Amino acid sequence: MQLTGAEIICECLLEQGVDTVFGYPGGAALNTYDALYKYSDKITHILTAHEQGAAHAADGYARSTGKVGVVFSTSGPGATNLVTGIATANIDSIPMVAICGNVSRDLLGRDAFQEVNISEVVKPITKASFLVMEMEDLAPTIRKAFEIAQSGRKGPVLIDVPKDITAMKCEYTPKEKFVPNNEFKAQDDAIKEAQEILRNAKRPMIYAGGGIISANACDEFVKFAERIDAPVCCSLMALGCMPADHPLFVGNIGMHGGYETGMATDNADVIIACGARFSDRVAGDREKFGQQATIIQLDIDAHEIHKNVKVDNWVIGDLKDSLVKVVDGLEQKSNPTWIEQIMDWKKKITISDINKEGYCHPYQILDEMNKIKAREDIVATDVGQHQMWVAQKTDFFEPRTFLTSGGLGTMGFGMGAAIGASMGNMDKRVFLVTGDGSFHMNINELVTMKSYNIPVVVVVMNNSVLGMVRQWQKLFYGCRFSNTDPHRATDFVKVAQGYGIKGLRITKPEEIHNVLKKAYDMNEPVVVDCVISPDENVLPMIPPGKTVNEIVTSMD
Repeated sequence: MQLTGAEIICECLLEQGVDTVFGYPGGAALNTYDALYKYSDKITHILTAHEQGAAHAADGYARSTGKVGVVFSTSGPGATNLVTGIATANIDSIPMVAICGNVSRDLLGRDAFQEVNISEVVKPITKASFLVMEMEDLAPTIRKAFEIAQSGRKGPVLIDVPKDITAMKCEYTPKEKFVPNNEFKAQDDAIKEAQEILRNAKRPMIYAGGGIISANACDEFVKFAERIDAPVCCSLMALGCMPADHPLFVGNIGMHGGYETGMATDNADVIIACGARFSDRVAGDREKFGQQATIIQLDIDAHEIHKNVKVDNWVIGDLKDSLVKVVDGLEQKSNPTWIEQIMDWKKKITISDINKEGYCHPYQILDEMNKIKAREDIVATDVGQHQMWVAQKTDFFEPRTFLTSGGLGTMGFGMGAAIGASMGNMDKRVFLVTGDGSFHMNINELVTMKSYNIPVVVVVMNNSVLGMVRQWQKLFYGCRFSNTDPHRATDFVKVAQGYGIKGLRITKPEEIHNVLKKAYDMNEPVVVDCVISPDENVLPMIPPGKTVNEIVTSMD
């Protein structure tokens, strides 16, 4: 059948199972948006306040559902406003397809109004980017983008479509939806070598990464951990891959992880990294990280081997397949003394400065949130102190229930991500835990929450400072608080009300439970302003480039 390019875009989205897109219209995308009008009964479009919010929403939709997130923009500034969201998805391996309008082909390279060569701009932060120059290439390019986004190590793909392409007509032939086949299997020899190391392990430790969730391999991973009886230490991106109440779950690892996870790293005889990349926030001192241990790395991306930490053995392939093969033929192990040692380490550390008189403590707020939220509810965060407090104290029982910018550390990520997660999981409630600094970044997306009545509970850890940067200034810059105490007079309750959203405030511990429960029960967008001390710190903390032997437990 003969369709316009804009109609082909919509048909290809339907073909790939897409029913929700996020975006913002503009001149170069008008034909596409006109087609969306015709397809509005099949494709829901969420209009955000800014393209960055749309990109983060597509990301949050993908993280929480496992599907490909889709974002639309116009040309020029509309397209460049997607860049931060695309980079955020790229470093965290999130499948996303961005479809941008551009000026007509005869205007390309002429500095036309709102022209940017976006396909070249995003090359370093995408798996692939395409500029469609022939009408006949449009449908194959869209299909290829969805295939690339979902195959191997997942990630974002951008398609740039000139305006005249969206207006032209050509023959369209429907095709089947692309289904990832996970054909990239681990070699049997590598599996056998890993099994032999595991058979001889006395003090195994698993360093779990986000690749487990990306591969939909959580059930296989739990069976693996149980088979070798190994404690599980999670990166930020891995939280939720094993239920928080599982006896082998220890907690998050790295700069703000527990003392016990650091000690496990320094005392294990075998460390198994599953879908993890040894980032600097985990392996602060790359040379000393697990230097006493035999390190095995299971990953789908061969480029990750030896990139940050030299490993002794590696298994390259689809993680779900690799875990099944490693478990098959591996006898049940039992390491009660080792597990008991880790639990003892967990009891030894005390944090001395968690109570600031006259304020609520973040742990108190998160403890009450744990009591209120259901096991399957989703928590999104922005980036900063609140992000680390959530990682430390929030219980996650299911995969895809913790959404955070792990690699890029994008302040402002959480608002869009929470919107996308809620749209993709209408049977679940979504919390956004943010800080006042991050909340200011994309506070305009409150209008999106209100416009579509998206029932996100926004919990603002409001210390009136840029807390994490200020904490580093305390530790490493002699308490010279340069531009981290902005003296902003924002009243978040009034701001929420200005957007037509309920605003609540918590100022003392005895208010926490009732206010959070009231917000949760409203089943509508609500902002809860939680007043905390500007001197609250995220502890423990391993300074950058250091090991657990130099852990900071007090900043008095």
